[in-house]
Amino acid sequence: MYKKGKLYFRYGTMGSAKTAMLLTTAYNFEERNMDYLCMKPVIDTRDAKNVIRSRIGIERHCEWIFADTDLYTFAKTLFRKEGKIIDWLLIDEAQFLTTAQVDQLSRIVDDFGTNIICYGLRTDFQSHLFEGSKRLFEIADTIDEVKSTCNCGRKTIINARIDGDGNFVSEGAQVEIGGNERYVAVCRKCWRNKRIEQSARHALPLEFDD
Repeated sequence: MYKKGKLYFRYGTMGSAKTAMLLTTAYNFEERNMDYLCMKPVIDTRDAKNVIRSRIGIERHCEWIFADTDLYTFAKTLFRKEGKIIDWLLIDEAQFLTTAQVDQLSRIVDDFGTNIICYGLRTDFQSHLFEGSKRLFEIADTIDEVKSTCNCGRKTIINARIDGDGNFVSEGAQVEIGGNERYVAVCRKCWRNKRIEQSARHALPLEFDD
């Protein structure tokens, strides 16, 4: 009987425990003797190669996804080597996938019946969609938000990039790997108010002694 797989996208801001959810899912699959494989784009270099690690300390081995990796070809080769179709692929930091790679994932789902769960950010520090996230929003079968709370109590939406003084950064490359020292998740209102505050502070006239 043909298996019907699904392409899932589970997104949230930084610190919303997306990676922990992935690793917990992997653990549950192991407990049930279910076939799965963890994967992650190579652009995320914070951890050792071939490891997905959460902030709470748990980790799993993973396969590296390079910018030129054809995921459909990778899957066909893997399934041939294993002699069976892997039921689940778990992908961390999916925002760093290319549009073509997300399309390749959808082909794996449609052609082989594999279920694929992608975990990642929705937007960058300027509130713009990442390439991989944009494509996942367009073609994923199921989309779930992993919610977290801003210090003010509202839902976090923005992954604000900060400098050494805690100020929000508004310019720079879209991708800059970092943790709590470089990013803070905030709601849209706090993001806006902080930027207004910074602009007003910078606009204050200089005072000179008589």
